[in-house]
Parts: sequence; structure tokens; C-alpha cells
Amino acid sequence: MNSLDLISHINNLTSGDDQVAENAANAITALGESALPALFELLGSDDPEARWWALRAAAGIPHPMSQQHLQSFLSDPDPEMRKCAALGLGIQPCSEAIHDLVKMLDDEDRLVARISGDTLIATGSQAVPDLINTLEKGSPAAQIEAARSLALIGDPKAIPALFDAWQDGSSLIQYWVEEGFERMGVGMQFFSPD
Repeated sequence: MNSLDLISHINNLTSGDDQVAENAANAITALGESALPALFELLGSDDPEARWWALRAAAGIPHPMSQQHLQSFLSDPDPEMRKCAALGLGIQPCSEAIHDLVKMLDDEDRLVARISGDTLIATGSQAVPDLINTLEKGSPAAQIEAARSLALIGDPKAIPALFDAWQDGSSLIQYWVEEGFERMGVGMQFFSPD
């Protein structure tokens, strides 16, 4: 890789023009892990837009250090950075981030919560124990996101918790439980008390 190319792409990444920045992010991603040090340096910028674009580009380069940086931004005060980090971890799922992502199901920015749920779905069965715990003990908003995530992961280990949530949950939780059971091919039998 030519270092002048990387410098040019970094300059375009921070140009303030979203289309130019997106093209630069794709070009930087194509350069692979050799571009990571420059991106990680840009993550320390005072400019929130530069940090966002650096994180977005790093998300496209599969590497443990990318995952660590993405995970560190899950707790950023800026919801745009939390969204970007969660989306990035959806591209390169990281089991070490599960706990942080599950906490984000209760984020005050509901789009952050939804994206976190999508990322947990991409992570798959490894997220199931933490999601069950949230389904059983989380806030009402987090329980809905946990039910949705469990339904779309489709792991049979979640069936007992999903059934309990269906019996006691809101209509949204019931919807997601029924959706999950249908996807898993689980029939629900209803018995009326004698």
C-alpha cells in the first residue's frame, strides 16, 4: 500500500462531504489491516464526525483490534457513535461485546437499542443466556428487544423463557414470542383449566 494513498483517503474521510467520505471509507476498508493504525489515531480526534467516519471504516476491517475499538465506543456519550459501534459489531460479531450490547437494549435512544438487538442476533446463540436474563429481569423496553432478539436467533434453549414471557408479557413480547416459535417450528398448545 502506498502511504500517500492512505493519507489521501483519510483526508477524504474527513472532508465533510458524506459521499466523498463513504467512498474513502470503502477504499480504506479495501486496504485492510494496514490502514488500522491511521484509523485508530483518528478515533482520538476532537471532531465527532471524523471519529464517526474512522469508526465506520474500522468496522469494515475484520481484526481483533477493530472489535476492541468498536466495543469501547458502545458506551460513548454520543448516540451516533453508539449506533456506529453497534452496527460495526454486527459486521464483525464479537462475543466479548455481548454484555455491553445487552445493556444497550435499555438505551434511551431506542434506535441504539434496536441496532444493539440486531447485533446480538448476528452474534447468535452465544448471546442467548444474557438475552434470557434480560427477558426475565430487564426493563419493559429491554424485555421487548430481548424477546425480539431471541425470536430471531431461534435457539431452542430459549423456548422455556420465551413461553414464560409470552404468558406474562405485553402484546409486543407476545408477538415476538409467537414469531420466534413459528420460525423454530414450535407449536403452542393451550389448555383451559378444568
